[in-house]
Amino acid sequence: MDVRQLSYFIAVAEERHIGRAAVRLGLSEPPLARHIKALEQELGVALFVRSARGMTLTQAGETLWRDAKGMFSLMDQAAERAQRAAKGQTGRLAIGLYGTGVFGEVPRLLTRFRRTHPDVDLSFHYAQTPEQVMALRQGRVLIVFERLLPSNEPDLEIELVAREPLVVAMSSAHPLARKRLLRFAQLEGQKIILGSSPVAAATAVDLCRRHGFEPQFAPAASDLVMASLQACLGAGVALVPRSITHVDFPGIVYRPLESDPAAFMDLHCYYIRGEKSPLLQVMLDTVRAARDGAQA
Repeated sequence: MDVRQLSYFIAVAEERHIGRAAVRLGLSEPPLARHIKALEQELGVALFVRSARGMTLTQAGETLWRDAKGMFSLMDQAAERAQRAAKGQTGRLAIGLYGTGVFGEVPRLLTRFRRTHPDVDLSFHYAQTPEQVMALRQGRVLIVFERLLPSNEPDLEIELVAREPLVVAMSSAHPLARKRLLRFAQLEGQKIILGSSPVAAATAVDLCRRHGFEPQFAPAASDLVMASLQACLGAGVALVPRSITHVDFPGIVYRPLESDPAAFMDLHCYYIRGEKSPLLQVMLDTVRAARDGAQA
């Protein structure tokens, strides 16, 4: 019994007549009748009661007809799922995450993705950069979102996701906490707490010098969350991206800075260069649409 035989059988079962079924299938009557007879012989059962008025399904025929229709429906569904997977509309997308992007920009991006691709299952891998790079190369994740970037990795493609303005984190008891908006020059003489990123340190030095003073740095924190915690405890003020304001330590306040085109911190994504996964492509489409919309 093969798919072609079953399709012939379904046509006869629905038309209840060899002649009408033959017209529907584009066959002549004798070959179609032989196919039906061969199917009955293969199964060892009568599928039809034949009469001058046509063909009526037996109990065995009714059972086969229902099962065959179900099988063809499953085949159609399988084909549709394969086509949707090829378009990135279904499947599982494994995402690497690390750092403060998970507090704001990445959830907003993933919410946007879920609205347009509700049938894609998302899974997450939270780890630092070296492990994320390994996970990419092993195929355990397709894309990674974080601020710190891998260096000298020619097989990786890197894209900007979002450019976030910097804000100042401090204790609610800090004198500057009384102000609603800070000028960068007001950080002169303050101990500035940074995370471990050399890029962030270079940015802070450049900003301080642009505003006429040399920075004073507190010992670097392990990451931006810990920098905010140290600032909350009175160790200084922390320069952090706006998304960190979703972290609400008791007694912490965040103050925006007056507009300065250089006072920002970037969030990036990276993935294997040349990766053709449809799921990766639709995620990148979402990233680019969100980024371009924010820059418009």
